[in-house]
Amino acid sequence: MVSPSTEISPSQELGSAAPAAASAALPRPRSRGLAHGLVEDFSARIRGQMLKPGDKLPTESAIMQNFGVSRTVVREALSKLQAAGLVETRHGIGTFVLAVRPGGIFRLDPADMGNSIDAIAVLELRISLETESAGLASGRRSDQDLADMRDALEAFAAAVAAGSDTVGPDFRFHLAIARATGNRYFADILDHLGQTIIPRTRITATRIPREDQSHYLQRVNREHDEIYAAIARGDAESARAAMRVHLTNSRERLLRARAAAQASAGNPG
Repeated sequence: MVSPSTEISPSQELGSAAPAAASAALPRPRSRGLAHGLVEDFSARIRGQMLKPGDKLPTESAIMQNFGVSRTVVREALSKLQAAGLVETRHGIGTFVLAVRPGGIFRLDPADMGNSIDAIAVLELRISLETESAGLASGRRSDQDLADMRDALEAFAAAVAAGSDTVGPDFRFHLAIARATGNRYFADILDHLGQTIIPRTRITATRIPREDQSHYLQRVNREHDEIYAAIARGDAESARAAMRVHLTNSRERLLRARAAAQASAGNPG
């Protein structure tokens, strides 16, 4: 936790460089988990209203310098903050604080516990598989591949606006990336798994409050946009990072929903 003398004032431009003394005084996360320490620090500032909705977080480079951690650690922490619904990243602009929503988005029925375990397992497979496919696609994609991805994103956005099913466009987007690798085995695996790779198809009893559903799906498609933009500009490192963030966010949301369902059922394990 940042001491009162070194907290970032919410009135400051958060993306700007902090005074040298304040930067030097920022604590480094403990060895129990560098990313976890960053998440705890920023979560406390957000929930304590030291960072308010709409405030911009420091850049990745500034966080790396202030906390003495690697870019990988920073991206993992930001991914967890996004999954918790505390921040959102806007491509080419920065990461911004969101309004805190009590209890999170997902509500998992205890009857769906088995399906949630299976969905998390599939996401773990996808993180390793699709992170690499995004990197390969950034160097091998054709104009037609990009057009297929763009069509899927637009179909997703249209489905959100119409309140219709988004699973089909979601799957098409990921499959288009797999095909853009030029390695048929990536696409073969996704084809074999089918649309059930999308957690929403497995967790039928997941409850998303109506007022939050559109907001949640728009956030998912913004994550898709980050992946698409990196692939389109041929940036393999950013494409891998964006895909990992997207899929890790999905896993973290399910893990939190599962933990909450276990707690409500009187089974914290």
